[in-house]
Amino acid sequence: MKIFGRLHLVLLLAGATAAGFLINSLHAATPDEQAVLAPITAMFDAMAKRDAAAMKKPLLPGGGMVLMRDGKPTQMTFDAFADLVGKPGKAQIEERIHDPLVRIDNDLAVVWAPFEFLVDGKVDHCGTDLFNLVRADGKWLIIASVADTGRKDCSVQ
Repeated sequence: MKIFGRLHLVLLLAGATAAGFLINSLHAATPDEQAVLAPITAMFDAMAKRDAAAMKKPLLPGGGMVLMRDGKPTQMTFDAFADLVGKPGKAQIEERIHDPLVRIDNDLAVVWAPFEFLVDGKVDHCGTDLFNLVRADGKWLIIASVADTGRKDCSVQ
């Protein structure tokens, strides 16, 4: 009876593990979703390098941002944001998103994702990023708006 009980437990754990892998694979980004996320990743990489010109490449000119800080919206153009973040600085910055929700309809996409913004490797603020994108000439671009809900009440990671 003890052998059957252990075998049953092993099979149960193996099944649960397999189900977990299946569930995780269902959440993996499809090639279309990866294409939509590419300009966001490019923008974040450019931010980390403080490269204003590279930051502007995945952005549709004329677009803007709304950054929520302390419950108040701060608006700025993509160019102003890139110039601000692109200024030389000693602090290492990095923005990370996780578990992005990507919705695509033909040449229009939206990405909603929790994020953490790190300064010198420590979480400075967090929240949710919202990106609106359009595909023009086969290339996804971040358009008209980016918004985030930056707040300081983040769990330390």
